Amino acid sequence: MATAKYTKGKDGYYQAKVWDGTYTEAGVKHRVTLRTKKSSRALEEMVRELEEKVRNRDVLKESKVSVQDYARTWLNIYKHDAELNTKAMYRHIIEVHMDILKAVPISALRKTDVLLCLNAASGKLRTQEQILLTLKQVVKAAVTDKHIAPGVYMEIFDGIRIKKQKNTDKRPLTPEEKAAVFSAEFTNMQKAFVYVIYGCGLRRGEALALERPDFDFEGKKLSINKALAFDKNTPYIKSTKSQNGIREVPIPSSVLPFLREYCNCLPQSRLFYTAGKNIMTKSSYVKLWAGIQQKMNSPDLTAHIFRHNYCTNLCYQIPTVSIKKIAELLGDHEKMVIEVYNHIILEKEDAEKAVELALSIRM
Repeated sequence: MATAKYTKGKDGYYQAKVWDGTYTEAGVKHRVTLRTKKSSRALEEMVRELEEKVRNRDVLKESKVSVQDYARTWLNIYKHDAELNTKAMYRHIIEVHMDILKAVPISALRKTDVLLCLNAASGKLRTQEQILLTLKQVVKAAVTDKHIAPGVYMEIFDGIRIKKQKNTDKRPLTPEEKAAVFSAEFTNMQKAFVYVIYGCGLRRGEALALERPDFDFEGKKLSINKALAFDKNTPYIKSTKSQNGIREVPIPSSVLPFLREYCNCLPQSRLFYTAGKNIMTKSSYVKLWAGIQQKMNSPDLTAHIFRHNYCTNLCYQIPTVSIKKIAELLGDHEKMVIEVYNHIILEKEDAEKAVELALSIRM
């Protein structure tokens, strides 16, 4: 015979304290007392029914704060120290793509609401990724702030996937683009920028922040210790993408003579700048890059393609250089380099030849 889960008290009642899905002002789970004189089984059924209501959020204390309003608060508090560009991305998602949720209480958010947001951005895969990223962080914060019951996060987001977008930046330079690096009729500043990202694999912001003291032409080395970013059109200097970004890289002989001459003729310390200023604005960079694309006859060319080209060509030199060293030169993680290297291996793979060589009978 099964043992009863609850025992009858001296007052003749079976009793249990159960969480009702709400919280006290101190942030502690609020529990209610369920009582019955019938039996332990009857009390078990009462407990089960309340727990089911909690799971379905039927007993949650409704919050009048909308998803969009709460997301604004989340951005100001939880993302207070984020980079300006990151905050601008979140703000755009909240103000433009979460406007559809301005009348939906945060405590009542459902999977269908998330899907409505995503469907409204149909065909814009990167935007959909950013919407989902933002909503996931907002909901996690809402759970912490007691607007949403624990466990609801999985209920809302389980099964929601965004189709992976093919990244056109993840390719090396074409043979024609490589030839154009050294044959195109660039201005001196365009040429210096192209040579830096081609020969040293720098990120766009790292290259734009370069100054003459960063170059050691005698030692043929370049120090990367900062980056340039934009707040709309206004430039500002920030730290590198991560601690790994602070590094030294060799300057190849194919670009070193021009970069030395360019640095020696600079009217100021910074390599790339807007006329009349000592730093480059975003509008000036857009013009600089448009000119490079035109002179290389490659309208889809991005600065990141040069970085991927740098990584790809170094991967062809393994084992002369290790994966760890390539990651250090790029200021990135080994995982990224391994992905590029594995792709190269797959391209060169010849399973039939490998089996033949490995298993040939030798007399």
